[in-house]
Amino acid sequence: MKITDIKNFHSTRNHYVVVETDEGITGVGEASLHTRELAVEGAVLGIREYLIGKDPMRIEHLWQDVFRGTFWRGGPVLQAALSGIDIALWDIKGKALNTPVYNLLGGKCRDKLLVYLGIGGDTPEEVAENGIKAVEMGYKALRFCTIGEAKAPYCEPGVEVRKSEKCMKALREAVGDDIEIVFECHTRLSPPRAIELCNRIADYHPFFVEDPLRADSPEMYRVVRQHTNVPLGTGEKFGAKWDYKCLIEEDLIDYLRTDICNCGGITEMRKIAAYGETHYMEMVPHGVEHVGFLASMHVDFAVPNFICQEDWLSRKHPSWLDYDVAFKDGYLTMGDRPGLGIDIDFDALEPIYTYEHPHWRRADGTVQDW
Repeated sequence: MKITDIKNFHSTRNHYVVVETDEGITGVGEASLHTRELAVEGAVLGIREYLIGKDPMRIEHLWQDVFRGTFWRGGPVLQAALSGIDIALWDIKGKALNTPVYNLLGGKCRDKLLVYLGIGGDTPEEVAENGIKAVEMGYKALRFCTIGEAKAPYCEPGVEVRKSEKCMKALREAVGDDIEIVFECHTRLSPPRAIELCNRIADYHPFFVEDPLRADSPEMYRVVRQHTNVPLGTGEKFGAKWDYKCLIEEDLIDYLRTDICNCGGITEMRKIAAYGETHYMEMVPHGVEHVGFLASMHVDFAVPNFICQEDWLSRKHPSWLDYDVAFKDGYLTMGDRPGLGIDIDFDALEPIYTYEHPHWRRADGTVQDW
């Protein structure tokens, strides 16, 4: 079998990659950054020229060759392109062998996947009300973020931290002790503010605090770790396993938030999981819509140290995407279709629109991370 073509498809902010072969088997992957869409498309086209004629079954070899075979490597654009291609190659392999991708990764380690739902709300009352609704839907794990959400594009971290404590207290009292609560910071805090937040909400037993710091300097988690006992999770802005090195080897976090669409795909996500397993860290992968989410589910089923998945799939089922996944009582189950187990009507995809992430400010005009 040989690769004959690699194509880009866009739908709204999502970017899909299709790999075609001379045996008529095609695979689909996702390379979405939800911004800089055309840059990622250009990277895919650059890799395409090299991969045409190659054996798609040699996934690890091709991953290494694409990642290491160029002087410039890594970074979100190149890693997103590699991720999309890698996911598509696993889809091809599963279809060729007539088995789900999770079987190729060692088989299922669990019968169902715990998922958490992101809830909105700006006031303690709104957050509590939305939490109760989510629990009534069956969710056993929730996530919320109040830092800057209502006052966008302005965000004053100190004010937001103090408000967040009140919201966390209200949510915990509303849903009880048996529901897991993730407090999301969206990389919007400095180390002092992150420490203040963690210590203010500690009494309400968060599952973990997500992305308290900017992703530019992972070593700064040393400072936060020294000043709080609250569990920490991060990783959705990181790329390949080397980006996690100090976090894992120095035990600076507790949960790995890997995004399958920018880490390097299925091949790299399972390596990050194995790396974390040596330090008893569990996977709570970043949720991405549609194809990337379904690819992530295969890894979730197959790695021993998965604990929870951010749920985007249950919120929207586009008409152009067919899959065998069901939600019940806070868990997702998946059938045994070969490959990723999905079918896409590419003629029905929604039109592309280019997207720029919000540019936030503090009250004095200083740039504030979104």
